[in-house]
Amino acid sequence: MPAPIIHAFFDEPTNTVSYLVADPETREAAVIDPVLDYDHKSGKANAASAERILARAVADGLRITLVLETHVHADHLSGAPYIKLKTGAKVAIGERIREVQKIFRPVFNAIDVSGEGSEFDILFRDGDSFMIGRLQGEVIATPGHTPACVSYRIGDAVFVGDTLFMPDYGTARADFPGGDARTLYRSIRRLMALPRATRLFMCHDYLPKEGRKHFAWETTVGEEIDRNIHVHTGVSEDEFVKMRTARDATLSAPTLLMPSIQVNMRAGKLPPADVNGVHYLRVPITLAS
Repeated sequence: MPAPIIHAFFDEPTNTVSYLVADPETREAAVIDPVLDYDHKSGKANAASAERILARAVADGLRITLVLETHVHADHLSGAPYIKLKTGAKVAIGERIREVQKIFRPVFNAIDVSGEGSEFDILFRDGDSFMIGRLQGEVIATPGHTPACVSYRIGDAVFVGDTLFMPDYGTARADFPGGDARTLYRSIRRLMALPRATRLFMCHDYLPKEGRKHFAWETTVGEEIDRNIHVHTGVSEDEFVKMRTARDATLSAPTLLMPSIQVNMRAGKLPPADVNGVHYLRVPITLAS
């Protein structure tokens, strides 16, 4: 199998990396984790980031047929509907999106959300395969950050979503509803069982406080095994769970948590418009006693 063509697009406001992945022979392509540009203060959104991906596809003669979401993101709004509108691509995610929808549907009283994942075109099970031209992709369930997290193995590359970060930054939080640090550890070990030379592509990069000065999003299984500050060889499951639980207790909610969950559990679509034709995002409020 030929190596896939991979183009990365970094969105610095949300520290998110989206990918355009293509078969060099057929020029068929998939987009992984596209971003919708959203200004939380004004409520305005635009598709500039998605347009950059589409422009690259046109320039390279690529035909986009799939949008692959690694999970329901809590830190940015998905650009999947825009990519779908412009290309006709199908939008896919892990089948456990049903659980995520059922967790958050009552939080936002989102009665329009199916709870069955029907907002997406494709629901992948662990071990499912898919094609991008002549490139075969494999779905690897990697829950822990959320129940529905999946990684996509395409050729010698694996797109890991929020399961792992660069070795000098560590691992994803596991304290969101449905998340679990022990499950996350086991998912990471599953990825680390792949050949050491396997390339890993992150969904985010946050610069560590000391050391590296430039954003990065590609590493290897071997580098993660040897150098990941949270889960390198020798870190036991219990040690990881203790560390991750303590660390998560110090973390604040992502800035775009509320709008992101509401939109992304709907496959990137906005909540239904109100009677005045305007779409509104909800913020549940809990009054302290």
